[in-house]
Amino acid sequence: ILADAVKITLGPKGRNAVIEKKFGAPVITKDGVTVAKEIELQDPLENLGAQMVREVASKTSDVAGDGTTTATVLAQAIFREGVRTVAAGASPMALKRGIDKAVEVAVGEIKRLSREVKGDMIA
Repeated sequence: ILADAVKITLGPKGRNAVIEKKFGAPVITKDGVTVAKEIELQDPLENLGAQMVREVASKTSDVAGDGTTTATVLAQAIFREGVRTVAAGASPMALKRGIDKAVEVAVGEIKRLSREVKGDMIA
């Protein structure tokens, strides 16, 4: 539910989200982490899952300053596919090890393809 609310803000053509406040005017934002922080679910287990996704968005914001919506959408996809895979009989721990290995490979490839930015190359 949280990721579905956040993903409308994704990318340059993402839409604004209007957040109702108990006091004062509503907030209009295109920032995924701002939307994520405002969502509270009534079901305790669903809210626990939403809290985990909020943490993903918040950490992404702290480390990178951007990309919170992308991180939220990726977290949703990993969760959905993980649940489907475990329901089909896969070991949850084997799945976690696979995700960890995939992250290691992806980060390594990104580092390999990256190049240092200096001086007038910035901005």
